[in-house]
Amino acid sequence: MTTRRRLLLICSSAVLISVLSFRAAEPLPARLSDDAFWKMITDFSEAGGYFRFENFLSNELGFQYVIPGLKETTKPGGVYMGVGPEQNFTYIAALQPKMVFIIDIRRQNMLELMMYRACFELSPDRADFLSRLFSRKRPPRLNAESTPEELFASYDGVQPDGASFQKNLADIKNVLVKQHKFAFTGEDLSNIEYVYNVFMQAGPNLDYQVGGGFGGGGGSPTYMDLMTMDDGHGKNRSYMGSEENYRMVRDMEMKNLIVPLVGDFGGTKAIRAVGQYLKDHDAKVTAFYLSNVEQYLFQDNGWRRFYANVATLPMDSSSQFIRTVNGGGGYAGRQFRGFGMRFETLVSPIPDIVKAFQEGRVRYYNDVINMSHQ
Repeated sequence: MTTRRRLLLICSSAVLISVLSFRAAEPLPARLSDDAFWKMITDFSEAGGYFRFENFLSNELGFQYVIPGLKETTKPGGVYMGVGPEQNFTYIAALQPKMVFIIDIRRQNMLELMMYRACFELSPDRADFLSRLFSRKRPPRLNAESTPEELFASYDGVQPDGASFQKNLADIKNVLVKQHKFAFTGEDLSNIEYVYNVFMQAGPNLDYQVGGGFGGGGGSPTYMDLMTMDDGHGKNRSYMGSEENYRMVRDMEMKNLIVPLVGDFGGTKAIRAVGQYLKDHDAKVTAFYLSNVEQYLFQDNGWRRFYANVATLPMDSSSQFIRTVNGGGGYAGRQFRGFGMRFETLVSPIPDIVKAFQEGRVRYYNDVINMSHQ
């Protein structure tokens, strides 16, 4: 073989390897099969851990306030990460990611989100969804044009219906176990029933205090309060704010693109598993909603592990942390229907926090708060 031919073969092989390497990163899926979805939950999750509150829902009244700025900063079509229950749906509707991972140390939160997933699938519109979520008969005259205030006012005062509860619970279990064949344990199904019973008993007046949480200023905002809040500029961006918002979240749920995981932010597996999956699919984190988890990480000395985990996530300069802080300036002193806005929601670029951590400029909780803004 001539030297020229050897060089041509070497060059051709190099080009072929380069092309194959380029093609190796498949894009994020437009839909996950049930098997792939459940395998991801199982493989990416860690053992469930303890948290001092049950957190059936948020108590952060001002969490929509940062959405206008986030929509200007972040890019649609990325990956959203979060923690906790229903507030994630509002951020999802606003930011329109292609895929979602919600990581919480409590297995019960994963089960609550799976309960939600079934309720979304079974409910073609918001009015049906609220009827099913709270086990109340659907009031008349509700339609796609109903405002959140009209929806919740119609359900306010409606008593729970025991027959609806039993039928809906059976439907939820049927969708999850028989239709999709998700391999819940008997304990899991009992916990789903427990959570669903809490929603039935409290209805639209469910608040953070139910189940041993805490409230501020004489009580916590209710589900109705949270869903009829706006972004500070008069626009309700909650996932109950419009049929369009609701359908967007429902569509992602039915495609298995909202993946609830069990994991400790300072753990060894969940965040890193998500990061590797995103790298394998050439995807980046758009936003990561933290609530006030960092506060507890600094108290328990797990913050270093958390930021080291975050450093493994693929991101760009527009990727944002969304964090909740207790008190402070901004809108935290405002009132809404008699409730003081005890919590303030702030944002900061994820790469800036990671860089500061790696350079030793993060030592205390206030360091990350001082790098944040509304």
